[in-house]
Amino acid sequence: MAREQAMNHRKSSAFTLIELLVVVAIIALLIAILLPSLARAREMSKGVACLSNLRQLSTGWHLYADDHKDMSVPGRFGAFPGGSSNRANWYNVGNGQKIRPRWIATMGKYVGQLPFSKPSTTDERQDYEGAIYQCPTASERVDERNHAYGYNHQFLGNARMTDGKFHNFPVNRTRIKSFDRTVLAADSMGTAAGLPKVGRADYDNQGRKYEQLGNHAWSLDPPRLSERNERGSGDADSPRTAVDPRHLNKTNVVFCDGHGQTARPYDLGYRQSPDGTFVDMNLPSPEDQPHNELFSGSNQDDLPPFPPT
Repeated sequence: MAREQAMNHRKSSAFTLIELLVVVAIIALLIAILLPSLARAREMSKGVACLSNLRQLSTGWHLYADDHKDMSVPGRFGAFPGGSSNRANWYNVGNGQKIRPRWIATMGKYVGQLPFSKPSTTDERQDYEGAIYQCPTASERVDERNHAYGYNHQFLGNARMTDGKFHNFPVNRTRIKSFDRTVLAADSMGTAAGLPKVGRADYDNQGRKYEQLGNHAWSLDPPRLSERNERGSGDADSPRTAVDPRHLNKTNVVFCDGHGQTARPYDLGYRQSPDGTFVDMNLPSPEDQPHNELFSGSNQDDLPPFPPT
């Protein structure tokens, strides 16, 4: 009798198959509910780290200007004849000479981490080293040309040259009227921004195609451009560059006063056509056009200086 009662007790305390299936279904439902929240939290964490990097780069920007008679760092110097054999194309980046470094490498020694362990006077496509030069959401974008962070070079220091004349260089900080309303740098999509979403291709660290995400993304064109303005790589056929809303559909941006924020491209003055293309101007609605108020340094919707003719 006692044995039969014990067996009945074990039977009554065991889970039935239906009960097990219900428990599994509840766990699966909870996981389905929690996973998007966890993924969002992870992306938010990456965005915070990215914004910290941009703030550190802004510190380097100021220290460079302090050490160069208030001159803002150029986006990249134009090429003198002779290429790598001409020492006029070499610039000190803190631990050696580098051929025509982009803005981050030029001011790298002021950031707290040198951009390259061995800067090269012949290689124009080195990878940045160190976490400060990597956006955690796009950590593969380390090529100095196809980088994660773009510089407001058209207004802050466009040292490209035409017929031996700089396009907009030097630019001193004193020219900037509102540091807190002038974009210094931001997440950049590169020349793919000037193409429809369906026409964009994956990132290639050594790529050169306009449609590839991150192509020529060291540069950041302002929202509004005219036909006379250069764009993207500076070549005649280049699409424009623009911000990259890779942080939950928003972009990280740092201003000249060092403060950073996460914003929609629209809030920064950019406008997109229905197919996702970042446009230069002349949208169908005349009351809602791209504007450069947060890029010009004057608080006005100025166009960037035209290349010399």
